[in-house]
Amino acid sequence: MTASEMTASDTLEVLLGDDEWFPVCELPALIPGRGVAALLPDGRQVAVFLDRSGRPYAVSNRDPFSGAYVLSRGLTGTHEGRFFVASPLLKQRFELATGRCLDDEDVAVEVYGIRVRARVPTTA
Repeated sequence: MTASEMTASDTLEVLLGDDEWFPVCELPALIPGRGVAALLPDGRQVAVFLDRSGRPYAVSNRDPFSGAYVLSRGLTGTHEGRFFVASPLLKQRFELATGRCLDDEDVAVEVYGIRVRARVPTTA
């Protein structure tokens, strides 16, 4: 689904495992370049982002350097064509597609599968 095909009633869902999808927010809750935090049923937190083209990303909200759950509040940008979020605390950058830290190759955050699920209108 491309950004132009998404509608305000579409929902973003995160893959929990074994083909189990969990709805985290409706599409209008996201502004390209800004993050939203979501709590998963098992207590984990994810940070959800849209890039400027409308592609969604989901990574762990936990900053591995500080241990704080803050990545959803980080600044986003691109480096060599890769969309990243920079931790608001210590400023390390994490590539959103892979979770890899661009500043320390030995560190990464968990990446979650994410999809846009179109809400099908019901008829009475």
